[in-house]
Formats: sequence, C-alpha cells, structure tokens
Amino acid sequence: RRALNDAGLDYNLVQQAFVGYVYGDSTCGQKALYQVGMSGIPVVNVNNNCSTGSTALYLARQAIAAGADCVLALGFEQMAPGALGSVFKDRPSPFDAFDAVTDELVGMPDVPLALRYFGGAGLAHMHRYGTGLDSFAKIRAKASRHAANNPLALFRKVVTEQEVLDA
Repeated sequence: RRALNDAGLDYNLVQQAFVGYVYGDSTCGQKALYQVGMSGIPVVNVNNNCSTGSTALYLARQAIAAGADCVLALGFEQMAPGALGSVFKDRPSPFDAFDAVTDELVGMPDVPLALRYFGGAGLAHMHRYGTGLDSFAKIRAKASRHAANNPLALFRKVVTEQEVLDA
C-alpha cells in the first residue's frame, strides 16, 4: 500500500504482479497482495535466490514490453538469524555440484557456504581483474548510505569505506 500510495497508483490499475521472496511458502505473493485487494490479476511468485528481486523486475519489464499498462514488482523476505544455509535437509541440494567446486576453489569448509560463495566470487574477481578491496569497501559503504534512508531496512547504520576495510 505504501509503495502504491507513493507512486500515486490505485491497486485496481495493476494488471499483473511479480512477487519475489525466497524463504516463504509457494503462495506468499498471493497472501501479500490479497490483503491489498482481491483484483483477479495474475500473481507470479519468483524465487531465484539472490537474483529474486532483479528477476521479478525483469519479468515486470517483459510484461510492459508485451503490452501491459501497469504491473507491480514486489519483494519481501523474513530470514532466520545467522548465515544462510540449506533449508530442505531431506533431499539433495541444487547447489551440490556448486558446493563441490567451491570446496575445491575456496576451501575453508568451516566457513558458511554463502560466505564462501560470495567471498570466493569476490576473490576470483580480484585475481582476474585486479580489483582491490577498496572497491568492495566502496560498494558496502554506499549500500549503507542508501539503507540509512530506508525506515524499513534492517541495517541502517552508515559505515565508511575505512570502517569496512578495518573490519
């Protein structure tokens, strides 16, 4: 409702919705939007891990390009505290092959996988392109400045490049 109000839009104008989240049941998008109004629009739930938000936005863009006048890209998440990990322990993970490569390239089996994935990707980028730690520190500092302006952000403390590097 806040986003629609901010955009000056009535929900009845929305023709389709693309709702991104990872750690929810399969119809969380419908639950979120039915509280705004039961309009009969198609609600597509999007789960693409760290690319969920950009995937929902891409799908909304495609809908506009295909002729829709007004679509909604929406995202939310409620994560458990701590490092990311596997949720479904009763089946093979789609990440099993990726995990094996991460073990081979990064090592450090006691470090949570998500940290090894992103840290390993950053390290590979550093080796391949000569990217310095200062570039990553600038990105983190900039993200904190944006989060400070978002009253709904979990982490709103502004950090400087130097604080990131010192940490």
